[in-house]
Amino acid sequence: MAKDGKPQVGRARGGSGTPGGRPAGGKGGRTRPPVTNVVSPQRPWGLIAAAVAVVVFAAAVIVYAVVQVNEAEAGRVDSVDEISGVETFDYAAGQEHVTTPVQYEQSPPVGGPHDGEWADCTGTVYDIDIRHENAVHSMEHGAVWITYDPDAVSEDDIATLSELVDESGRMISPYPGQDSPISIQSWNHQLKVDSATDERLTQFADFLTYNQEFFPEPGASCENPQFISAPLTVDDASRGTASMTTDAPTTPEAGAETGTP
Repeated sequence: MAKDGKPQVGRARGGSGTPGGRPAGGKGGRTRPPVTNVVSPQRPWGLIAAAVAVVVFAAAVIVYAVVQVNEAEAGRVDSVDEISGVETFDYAAGQEHVTTPVQYEQSPPVGGPHDGEWADCTGTVYDIDIRHENAVHSMEHGAVWITYDPDAVSEDDIATLSELVDESGRMISPYPGQDSPISIQSWNHQLKVDSATDERLTQFADFLTYNQEFFPEPGASCENPQFISAPLTVDDASRGTASMTTDAPTTPEAGAETGTP
């Protein structure tokens, strides 16, 4: 029997609807959505890490600075009375210049008649027992003088003390036989301690170096190149009043507690 050549409705390949199997009118089937490739933005981790490091470093610097300031303020004093153990004396301004040895009441001395030449006190470290009459003149100019018994301190102690005097207005020298390992003095003030790390040494030096309220000749020089190049010891004679013509002798005033020239 011959087949009817008329195509049968609904028998097209691919199912009902349009040729090729596509749904008619776009209905009745699923379509695959278009694929979109999304790339996530990369974070600049290197820059972030660098920024964090900078912030941490800055914070550390600030904390360190605050700690240093607090430590400095903790040790700061505003009067001699705040430094425990300081002895105060009463040598008036205007002590006379002498060329002969002076028998000082205090040892080391803190004031009184003195040589016309002052010992250099520009942060000077002496390894000899300098002539005391010259050292007293330095204190009249506002210097702080540290002395030590060489038999009672170590080399490390001397190095520590030398660092403390490393600025103008200070000097250090051995003083054999003194009654304490270390003594620090300025005009009319003295403190004796056992240790080179005693914080009172720094307090004394910081408060009294060139403190115009406590020495007779504000503005006087601490420089003396002659004394640095040829320092006088306790066994030497004075070089004479003419050795320092830039520092005129002062006029003695009553009321000074001094020894006898």
